[in-house]
Amino acid sequence: MCGNDVDSLTPVRVEGSVLRLCADCGRFGQAVAPPSTPVAPVRSGSVTFHQGQSHLPGRIRRTEERDVFSDMPEMELSPDWFQRIRHRRELLTWTPEEFGKRLNEKKSLVLKVESGSFRPPDATLRKIERLLKIRLTADPNAPPP
Repeated sequence: MCGNDVDSLTPVRVEGSVLRLCADCGRFGQAVAPPSTPVAPVRSGSVTFHQGQSHLPGRIRRTEERDVFSDMPEMELSPDWFQRIRHRRELLTWTPEEFGKRLNEKKSLVLKVESGSFRPPDATLRKIERLLKIRLTADPNAPPP
């Protein structure tokens, strides 16, 4: 707690949390004795594991970060995709609020998409294509999805 460099730390329970503290800071809680006996294995169905062990034996925890967006395929959109959305919505005489309700999205998302400042996820783009009966990936004269 104090941040001093010390050679040994003692496990101490302070307000329900067990911390490893120096002797000076240890007075703020109660010393906790480490368990003297090993924990017995627990059997759960067909998998046996020890306390603190993963439920799936042989599973390795990842320590490096993974970019989840690199795994997601992105639709190749036409350069004017956001203009197509706005033009079609206006042809249907829907306000951004109405369009948002039909998409089950907020008005602010509709406005950001139509301005081109936000690219929604592929699933939302597919919903927009189905709802407006337009293509955002091909020429605008292509048949709807």
